[in-house]
Amino acid sequence: MRFLRFFLILVLLCGAVAAGGGYVWFTRPLPLAETVEFRVLPGMGLRDAAQTLNQAGVAIEPNLLVLAARLSGQARGIRAGTYGIAPGTTPQTLLAMLTAGKVLQVDAQLIEGWTFRQWRAKLAGHSGLEHVTDTLSEAELMTRLGLPGQRPEGMFFPDTYRVDKYSSDLALFALAARTMQKHLQREWARREANLPYRNAYEALIMASIVEKETGIASDRALVAGVFVNRLRIGMRLQTDPTVIYGLGERFDGNLRKVDLLTDTPYNTYTRAGLPPTPITMPGLASLKAALHPAATRALYFVARGDGSSHFSATLEEHNQAVNRYQRRGRS
Repeated sequence: MRFLRFFLILVLLCGAVAAGGGYVWFTRPLPLAETVEFRVLPGMGLRDAAQTLNQAGVAIEPNLLVLAARLSGQARGIRAGTYGIAPGTTPQTLLAMLTAGKVLQVDAQLIEGWTFRQWRAKLAGHSGLEHVTDTLSEAELMTRLGLPGQRPEGMFFPDTYRVDKYSSDLALFALAARTMQKHLQREWARREANLPYRNAYEALIMASIVEKETGIASDRALVAGVFVNRLRIGMRLQTDPTVIYGLGERFDGNLRKVDLLTDTPYNTYTRAGLPPTPITMPGLASLKAALHPAATRALYFVARGDGSSHFSATLEEHNQAVNRYQRRGRS
């Protein structure tokens, strides 16, 4: 009986020592001289994550981390992604980070008024993304996004997106496409009555033109009002940015008279109505302007040279404005 009592006391003492040692290990900073990044792949468990961390140069015992997770009630799944482990991180804070999914994130900027080709070129140099679309054509990329046969222009919402570090550029494009549809459908539902658009896509086309034709924010609704007025009376839009888009890589920065006379699907000097697709990525302000154009009698506008435009209701007034501003703009 005395032996049994001694044995039980010994077991309790060993357990207390082990528990104390475990607590010390759990709350002691990991041996880190600098921040270490490591990536948890989909389907990984805590043991695999700890082994990955070991491979990244941080010594941590996988079995102890799993045991600590079970004892602390944090043995649930961990989120895939890239993590940054800074000096001072303990197994306790590491476990909390993994189970909460506190992954590293980066900013990816998609600039309004740019074309899809420009976006792809900019993102190709982004060091915080996984580049899985570099070898895809635009058509292949759109198919991968579930938009087969759709031109990419205008289909993605320009914004600065906060995304998980080393997530794919394809995932970023998918997010931007969903965001554009969300904004477009919401604004379409709120549109002014009796607009000359057959569907939301035509409103998107108009928004892309407004985006390229507007130098200052206060002019957006007026520019949209001019083009809406022209559509209503069957007047050609005669807007340079559509011609430039139609020229594609042939455009050298100098728009010539011959370009305005050369017919393409995007030449709004030679063709009536809207071009077949958007010509750029419009922001929310241009979407709102296209769907809430200013009530104006203006049919013309010309750039003043300071970013703003002069709006005219008659051709005579417009010609006077063009002469006044030295033919710096054409509308």
